[in-house]
Order: sequence, then structure tokens, then C-alpha cells
Amino acid sequence: MISNIELQWLLSFQKVYEQLSIKRAAELSQIPKSNVSRHVALLEQALNVRLLERTTRKMVATEAGELLYQNLTPLLVAMGDVLQESYQSNDLVSGHLKVITPDLPFLADAIAEFCHKYPNIQLSCDTQLNPEEGLLEGFDIVIRFGRGPVEDSGWVVKELVRWPSCVVASPSLLDKYPKPNSMTELGKLPCITSLSVLQGMPWKFKRAGTVNVASRYKVNSGHMAKSAALKGLGFAILPYDACRQELEGGLLIKIDSLADEPEDLVLYAIYSGRRYPFKKVKAFLEYLQLVIQQHYLSAE
Repeated sequence: MISNIELQWLLSFQKVYEQLSIKRAAELSQIPKSNVSRHVALLEQALNVRLLERTTRKMVATEAGELLYQNLTPLLVAMGDVLQESYQSNDLVSGHLKVITPDLPFLADAIAEFCHKYPNIQLSCDTQLNPEEGLLEGFDIVIRFGRGPVEDSGWVVKELVRWPSCVVASPSLLDKYPKPNSMTELGKLPCITSLSVLQGMPWKFKRAGTVNVASRYKVNSGHMAKSAALKGLGFAILPYDACRQELEGGLLIKIDSLADEPEDLVLYAIYSGRRYPFKKVKAFLEYLQLVIQQHYLSAE
């Protein structure tokens, strides 16, 4: 059906819907009034439905016209963004950049610095730890955590940071429970898990794969998980970088009796445009990787 409908018909319908006047729509579109009227008529004919009720005194949208306009408008806006992006000169990074990201300090600094460097960028940023449908909702980039292989979703997945991790426990917890020697034993011990991030309770290991563990302490925060582990509330998976001092000071003990290691914690950037990503997206990712590299080099 879409091959039988011309873009100009849709644009004329959009203008008439917004102005409730064929004359005013024609003036704004700078085309003859007869053309606008014909475009709407051809669209109605192609869809086999009345979109606008026209009388000598007023014009109102039908239910079908209302539905078409509400669903059509974001598509036309997105199309306009694509064409504008293609039109911009190669040296100009501009446009509306829509990002979902965890609320991490170094990411906050990087995003602010990027927008300062490129003043023609308009930013909309939502902070979420567990975004599900961000790309489907019109966001350009979704930054999220993951452990283990990433499911093929049709989007481009780029690794930003990788943190090797380990299972840890406090000395007080190990006074109550012996070190587990198998995944079966681990599954019976109290563990600290995420609530919704990283698929919640299952833990992922490099060889054993997914392991279900028992948990009465579920948090979507690495800081909260470490605090709980220090208090002896359960075994936890933490990045080495996040608990190095506690391991060296004996406040936490690495569980090395499992003969396996947790999958690394990875921060991914997910976006569309496998072959031709938007210039704004490409520039943002390059800048983000540079900032992250500098951040971790300076921390060493």
C-alpha cells in the first residue's frame, strides 16, 4: 500500500489537519489550493477512508484522520531529521541528540563536555539503569550495562567499558557459611542481586553460564551491593575496580573456590544505523570513547 501513496499527499494532509483550512495549508506549503485539496482526496481514495469532514463553514478530522495524524507526525519528524542530517556539511555536528544513560559521574561530565564542544547539538537525556524500549521510542543511543553475550536485536552494539568481576563476601559472612565449592552450593547461599538490571537474580559465569541464586537483598546499585556485602548480608558480584581496596584491606574476601569467574560487567552503547550512523551519533560515540579512555588511563 505504501508504494501507492506519495509523500506530498501526507504532507498536505498534515498541514490541513493542523490548520483546519485548505486555503491556509496551501499558503503555508506555498502550493496551489487545488493541489492541496487533490492531495487529500487522493490520500483518502488510496486509504479508502474519510479523513476530514468538509462543510462550507468548517473542517474537522474524522476518527480515522485523528489516528492517522497522531501516528504520522512522529514519522515525518524523524524523516525530517534524517534528511537534515544528510544535508548538513561534513564538518558540522548538529541536531537533536536523544540519549538514555545510567547516571554515572564520568558519563555526566562527558555528555556535558560534548555539548559544550558542539553548540549546535540539542540534547535530551533520560537516566535509566534498565532501559527496554529506548530505541523504539525515538532515542538515538541507549547506554546500558550487560553481562555475558548480548542478544541480537538488530541494533548496533558497541562496547564502551569492560570491568572484570569477582564473587566476594565479608569475613563475618564466611564465619556463618563456608566458601562454596560448586554452583549448586552457591545457589543455596544468601546472595546480593540486582532488582531488574542485568536480568535480576540470575548470575552469569564464564563457563557455568547462568546460575540462579537465592536473594533477599536486591538492589540496582553497585554501591549499595558493596555496602551490603561489607555488612555480611550476602555474597556479591563486584567489579575488581570497585572493591580493590576492600580486598586488599581484608574487609572483603574473593571467593576463588568456584573454579570459575563471573562474566565481566560491560557498559554498552546501542544505536541504529549499522552502515550510516548519524553524524551526531558517530561524533558522540567517538568523543565518549576518548573521554572514557582518558578517565581510566588517569586512574591507573
